[in-house]
Amino acid sequence: MSSAFVPENFEIPKALEGVGFRLEPLGPEHNDRDYEAWMSSVAHIRATPGFPDGTWPTPMEIDKNLADLVRHARDFSGRKGFTYSIIDNEDVIGCLYIYPPETALHDADVSSWVRESRAEIDIVIWKSVSQWLVEEWPFKNPYYAERNGDPGSAETG
Repeated sequence: MSSAFVPENFEIPKALEGVGFRLEPLGPEHNDRDYEAWMSSVAHIRATPGFPDGTWPTPMEIDKNLADLVRHARDFSGRKGFTYSIIDNEDVIGCLYIYPPETALHDADVSSWVRESRAEIDIVIWKSVSQWLVEEWPFKNPYYAERNGDPGSAETG
């Protein structure tokens, strides 16, 4: 049995264009904008569905954030997990994570956050990503914490 997170022949989506946002693979080039986005919104992110234990994010120095972004980019290129910056114009307004599941109940764990100043777009992103997971990804049963709204076709719990 293969332990690969996604099939070897699966072409990883490089972007998603949504209403008021786009996704692009997270990388070191996002460091300053990513750091500012989450550091300005720690309490808001901790209260976001999918971040239940309230321990992340933990404030850190910008060079440690850069190391995290390098790790996420390495996971992406190694097909071990997929992290996307959520962009509006050129501003980083959040992040999306698609990683192997922590339990056997699902085939992917998906989470996302947006900066507090853009809280109104969270459900728009959640609905768009939920549909994208169904249409473009090979998962049968991803977990993506439900927002106050219709989850579309993606599994939410």
